[in-house]
Amino acid sequence: MAERKTGFAHALYTGAISYSFVGRRKVWYILSAVLIAISVLGLAVRGLNLGIDFRGGVEFNAPVAVSAGTTDTVRSAVTSSGVSDLDGTEVVTVGSDYVRVQTRPLSPSETVTIREALARATHADSGAVTYSNVGAQWGQQITNKGLQALAVFLVLVMLLIWIYFREWKMSVSAVIAMLHDIIVTVGVYALVGFTVTPSTLIGVLTILGYSLYDTVVVFDKVRENTADLNSRDITYSEGANRAVNQVLVRSINTTIIGVLPVAALLFAGAFLLGSGPLEDLGLALFVGMIVGAYSSIFIATPILAQLREREPEVHAHTEAVLRRRAKAAQDAPKVSAQTVRTEAAGVADLPESVPGADAPSGSSNRSQNPRTTRSQRKK
Repeated sequence: MAERKTGFAHALYTGAISYSFVGRRKVWYILSAVLIAISVLGLAVRGLNLGIDFRGGVEFNAPVAVSAGTTDTVRSAVTSSGVSDLDGTEVVTVGSDYVRVQTRPLSPSETVTIREALARATHADSGAVTYSNVGAQWGQQITNKGLQALAVFLVLVMLLIWIYFREWKMSVSAVIAMLHDIIVTVGVYALVGFTVTPSTLIGVLTILGYSLYDTVVVFDKVRENTADLNSRDITYSEGANRAVNQVLVRSINTTIIGVLPVAALLFAGAFLLGSGPLEDLGLALFVGMIVGAYSSIFIATPILAQLREREPEVHAHTEAVLRRRAKAAQDAPKVSAQTVRTEAAGVADLPESVPGADAPSGSSNRSQNPRTTRSQRKK
């Protein structure tokens, strides 16, 4: 005899254990609204720390034997050089023999002053300290291209999901979930204060693809569970909720496996190498992957179920299912009472005295003459 499958994942898949994700959608909506409000507040109060590629500025590179205090020494030399408004200067090490400094746009005289300050701090010749100007117009072009890429991505996503599932409501639900991911991720950047660089844009576009993949997996299971709905005794929301339960363990495992290396990348970029591309890319991926897994389960699927339940045909089916269940619940006590009465009537119809009823088990009900003895027969 084959061993029966047991376990939490199997119980979720078969419906032995089921959590009401779709039924509690108001709770998830409120939680997401709070996250979005905090993100918008962070953007309004703190704003984004735009990198030199977006705001323009001057980038210096100076040769130095990198040590633990190199960045602090170089930053102190820059801020004490006499040039004003350099609090937002970014200082990172490049390998073990260079330091990179990014400042706001500088005038020619300010550039010379910073260059000489870096030469003194790194004990290098001023000619060895190189610099390049990044205009604000270049940063604006990058911003526009990034927004265009985001818009094209969202349009293509809507078309892809609509073509694959033949359902525009799935497209709308998926895009709402991805916009939720973008707002929360950008809000975290504003609150934490990490620099927004082109690496950040790469990370955001990457997490959108990850979020889309997770959402499509859930939607595919929803479609399977709600196929030929009119001939089944479940509502659309119940089928969608079961789909979420069935892919829940898979989504959690996939997210954990994906987040672990990203967490290592973020740790290396933030604490070992200092600010830089790894830090910017790591934070976007780390936050986005977690939020993307959350939105595919708690946002996209409940919104889809809510939109579908408003359709006249689906709504009518839901009402019919609920009516049948209510009628069955009302008839259940009547059936139980009728069964009790029938059993009582059967007991009442039994004769008061049944021959052999009190006889011990195994005895015969037929009357038997007493057995005569041998002496009596001789008489």
